[in-house]
Amino acid sequence: MRRLMTGLALSCAAVLAAPMARAEIDGHGPDAWRVTGVARDDVLNMRMGPGTEYLVIDSLPPDARGLEQITCVPLLIPSIYHRLTDAQRENLPPRWCLMRSSDFSKAGWVAQRFLMEDGLEEIHPDADGAAVETGPGDTMINDAARLVGDLYAAFETQRSAVENPFGPTLAPDYFFAGMVPELAGHGADLLYGAQDFQGEITRIAPDPDQPMLQGMITVNVDFTNFGQPNRAIFRLRADSAQPGAPLRIFDIEINGQSLP
Repeated sequence: MRRLMTGLALSCAAVLAAPMARAEIDGHGPDAWRVTGVARDDVLNMRMGPGTEYLVIDSLPPDARGLEQITCVPLLIPSIYHRLTDAQRENLPPRWCLMRSSDFSKAGWVAQRFLMEDGLEEIHPDADGAAVETGPGDTMINDAARLVGDLYAAFETQRSAVENPFGPTLAPDYFFAGMVPELAGHGADLLYGAQDFQGEITRIAPDPDQPMLQGMITVNVDFTNFGQPNRAIFRLRADSAQPGAPLRIFDIEINGQSLP
């Protein structure tokens, strides 16, 4: 089975001007990034090293797109990331990424909170298309898209049954606790609507018409499989059965059928 993924990862996926808790996990991320959360009359500084103590050596405009991500620190891989507790993730230092422009004319370290996947649109752009400050609802929507991207990335990079995001160990990180027993034996069928996948993720984004309704968030995943376009629809809301009522997936729809 050959799987190619160019959609949201981890969010790094993820980064939509939100905290790093579900940012991109190294090893599997989007092909291109863009600047986000920078005012129209400002620039994003590029530094010699990963931190504000390093010299500014260049800058990116607030609408820069098509950026290449070389690496990020602290370094996280899925097997490590998913073993961390929420408290450990929250206590990680701010993430910095070494970025390069598409024409190779600029390179330097930038704060990851000012990066997002180039295929993702801002939730609420202003009339000029620039990013604006988001409210709590927007943050939840962004977190939902990030969680779905994390699920795809974790599935693609798993190296053992323990790292399977549909398995009993990790499934509660993505799904409602009550769904975990139903997820056994599932995986590619829930993500791609088929056991075999040969294509690419083209977009992971909140539903443009109704991203949130009465606490339910809808995230669309567009992909091609064997040359045919398709879409998986993820629905998420707070799972009160888990400590802290985290945002989790409770329904997946592909080709009009709700799964599992």
